Amino acid sequence: MKQTILWVDDEPDAEQIFRQHFRREIRNKVYQFCFARSGPEALDFLGGHDPDDMIVVLSDINMPVMNGLELLRATKSINPELPVVMVTANGDRETERLAREGGALSLLTKPVDFGQLREKLNELAGGR
Repeated sequence: MKQTILWVDDEPDAEQIFRQHFRREIRNKVYQFCFARSGPEALDFLGGHDPDDMIVVLSDINMPVMNGLELLRATKSINPELPVVMVTANGDRETERLAREGGALSLLTKPVDFGQLREKLNELAGGR
């Protein structure tokens, strides 16, 4: 059963914010949120998990070492069918164009609208 969502963000408080907004879903085991603080850490995670369990990768764009667009390309080379949603504070047209060309499903801007994100996750999970 697909339920794993990987959130990739180098900001230390991002994990806690997501856990707060999705505490009911986590408690009820609707989704399993996993967190990576870098692109390489995310790729290690993806390499060690069954792709059939994954719903989506949510990735910040601006990160050191490997930015989100580089992670997007690497993720799509590993699993072209895995949806990737990019998250950025700079939601300009060029960033959106690059994300779409790289295969991103969509681009969310920070601060994240968690209601909108919840709807997107429910849609990706098959309407749970």
